[in-house]
Amino acid sequence: VGVLLSVWQVPLDLLSFVLERDPSSLVPGVHIEQAQGVRGLKFSSPHRSMSFSSSELLVDCHLFPQEFSIVVTLSISHSDPQKEAPSSIRGPLLLGLRYSRRRLHFLYRDPLGQVKKLVFRTGGIADSHWHTLVLAVKSRSVKLSVDCNPPLEIVPAEPFPSELNIHGSRFHIGSRGRWKGLFSGLLRQLVLVPGSDGAAHLCPSDEPQLMALSVPPKLLDLPDMERKYIYQFLFSGISVGLDRPCSEQTQGQLWFNPLKKALYLCDGSHWVTMLQDHHRLDYILEHQVLTTTSETNDIEVFQVAGMGVMAAFAHRSSAPGSAVYLWAREGFQIYQNISTHGALAWRHFRIGKKVGADFSVIYKWSKKRRRFVHLQTLQTHCARDWEAFTISQHHYLAVANHRIGTNHTIDSLIYKWNRLAKAFEVHQRLPTSGAYDWEFFSVGPYHFLVVANAFDGVTTSVESVIYVWVNEAFQVFQTIKTYCATDWEMFQIGGRVFLVVANGHRLVGSVNGRYAINSTIYELDILSGMFVRFQDITTYSAVDWEFFSLGEEYFLVVANSFSGESYSLNSVLYRWQGYEGFVPVHFLPTIGCSDWEFFTWKGESYLMYSSAKAPLSKVFKLKTY
Repeated sequence: VGVLLSVWQVPLDLLSFVLERDPSSLVPGVHIEQAQGVRGLKFSSPHRSMSFSSSELLVDCHLFPQEFSIVVTLSISHSDPQKEAPSSIRGPLLLGLRYSRRRLHFLYRDPLGQVKKLVFRTGGIADSHWHTLVLAVKSRSVKLSVDCNPPLEIVPAEPFPSELNIHGSRFHIGSRGRWKGLFSGLLRQLVLVPGSDGAAHLCPSDEPQLMALSVPPKLLDLPDMERKYIYQFLFSGISVGLDRPCSEQTQGQLWFNPLKKALYLCDGSHWVTMLQDHHRLDYILEHQVLTTTSETNDIEVFQVAGMGVMAAFAHRSSAPGSAVYLWAREGFQIYQNISTHGALAWRHFRIGKKVGADFSVIYKWSKKRRRFVHLQTLQTHCARDWEAFTISQHHYLAVANHRIGTNHTIDSLIYKWNRLAKAFEVHQRLPTSGAYDWEFFSVGPYHFLVVANAFDGVTTSVESVIYVWVNEAFQVFQTIKTYCATDWEMFQIGGRVFLVVANGHRLVGSVNGRYAINSTIYELDILSGMFVRFQDITTYSAVDWEFFSLGEEYFLVVANSFSGESYSLNSVLYRWQGYEGFVPVHFLPTIGCSDWEFFTWKGESYLMYSSAKAPLSKVFKLKTY
């Protein structure tokens, strides 16, 4: 926890250090301009206000971290005379970035006082479009990733200095206080991420050219120029139609698309969305009923290149095993049977170009055979769940071992992929109590793993544990009292981070217990550095939560499995209502519901549930308007 509170363990927004000093105005020599509807900083003259002392970042330490990343989002045109970098340290120069035409230069001073320069060929990013560059520095290698593409790597002859003293130095942004070398493009983001590979937190991304780790608030507002165009052209008319060209000749013109019910503004090259009628969930249609060979404990929906959407069913019966379905035309059809014995869960993951699904056996996808084939068998103990995740380009698997005989207080394991042996090996053991589920997630540069502990052999009132990754291993971050916890789901709304737990059963004395109990949503409180209670929702032996979004609306669906008297009951779909939290909007009849999965395919959105008490599963189509 102490590491989390260290100033060197959080992303440092270097632009905000100079832009937020006076909220009423920008510093001299700096203007806000726009490219493709996105705001950035334009430097018209050098000024000392665009620098700050390193002591503002370092309180009691004067050593620059040996491992760090710099995240830069910029836009450069062909005509810009690119010479200097978005950021450097003046002095003699200790550390800096410099962009010249088609190259990025990383400079630093070695222990002997010599300036070392590593040069990356960046290709044609001087195209007037936005690009996000992540420079990741480790002791023995320096990598540059552009727009989440595979990184370029340079291995310097000597490692980056372990003790680079920057006492008394200043950070300069845009220039080193001189006209020569003034950065001539637009700058939107400049973030220092100590001790971490920034690309791992940003990629993959739906918008890799504009990935946002920390953008100053001044660059997020609607530009005054756009307001001016709105007022100007509301009086001069708006073009209406299904398609309109956007060019320098039509810059500032408005276009209304009646099909999408959206209003756009031409910025000279692209249409920028000004107003849009966002899709809302209208109703849910039963799309397909699957008659399965057995009750199903879990579904995993995933995509395989060249195949499409597939779903792996964890069937309770061993004959004929568990099934893998392929989406064909308008629904799932059986594709492959895999021999299993009382399967409880599937998990799909990727390592490089390989994909796999696992329970106690790991299978990999064979392109040649177009089937999943055996890769590795791992010893587990009534394993309830697998979680696959990647940290610093290393691949891990976490298994939730539930019990050995009647002993529920056992270790669950973290495995790490050995590239040379092409197998998973034990990396860490974590004590768990009837573990039922793992959930991995990242917040900024921090990696978390939370376990749903269900039963310790005596009571279902046990502590579930949130772990944080520190020094190549997971350490306890926070414990939360849960009641037969069966699932954790992490989700984000805006900049807010939430965790919701599915509480399944609360023992009361020697009787059967209570199944109608609260499941709870927790929110990460940045000030206290803990997850705090946000909302309680009454559920009925809940075993799964699934979060998804449609347009700008956010939803949670819970798998209610047992009321205490019947397995036939409603699972509930909740919608985010802001201040009110999540409110119920749809009630879906289910039988012993064990899992919900949300997926999209060819522009359509679907929900799918499995039953642990009947040999059926259902697919629902979500209709929006």
